[in-house]
Amino acid sequence: MSTQHATEVADAHEGHAHEGHAHDDGAHGHGLTDMGYVKVALVLALLTGLEVALTYVDIGSLFMPVLLILMVIKFVTVVSFFMHLRFDSKIFSWLFYSGLFLAVGVYLAALCTFQFFAGN
Repeated sequence: MSTQHATEVADAHEGHAHEGHAHDDGAHGHGLTDMGYVKVALVLALLTGLEVALTYVDIGSLFMPVLLILMVIKFVTVVSFFMHLRFDSKIFSWLFYSGLFLAVGVYLAALCTFQFFAGN
């Protein structure tokens, strides 16, 4: 191994060691702080409470669209922050959101097949 190569490897290793120490203060290099995650979790809990509350309130034909909108908001929030999608490559975002689009489309098609929106 050449001396120059050994020096480059040592410098690279030392750089990674310094990066590791930067994460010890509670801040994440690839995400939110701990308090940020708590805030996101509280928002998700609030949205879940709203979904549960909607099952006890009669809002007529708006029930399913409102639930679907809340579902999409929660999905985007979870994959953006807890799965770090917000901080990753855009190709991963495209993959997740195309899967979401496909899942909602299949769900809506199934509801239409069973005449869910016909209003008995």
